Amino acid sequence: MLTPIVVTIHVLASAVLIVLVLLHSGKGGGLSDMFGGGMGATAAGSTVVERNLDRITIVAALIFSFTTMGLVLLL
Repeated sequence: MLTPIVVTIHVLASAVLIVLVLLHSGKGGGLSDMFGGGMGATAAGSTVVERNLDRITIVAALIFSFTTMGLVLLL
C-alpha cells in the first residue's frame, strides 16, 4: 500500500537529482555564470546561487537515499 508512494517519490527525487547535478559548475562555467556570477564571484569564492544549489542537491540526495532504504525495507 505504501510502496507506490515511495516509488513515485524515489523516481521524482532521482530526476531532480540528475538535473541538479548537471546544473553544477565544472572547471569554469555552470549556473553561476548563467546568472551573471562572472569573474568577481569566482575570485571571492562560492556565490549565493552556488551555495543554495549545493544545499538543494544535498536535500535531494538525502531524499533519494531515504527512499532507497525505504524501498529495500518494503520489498
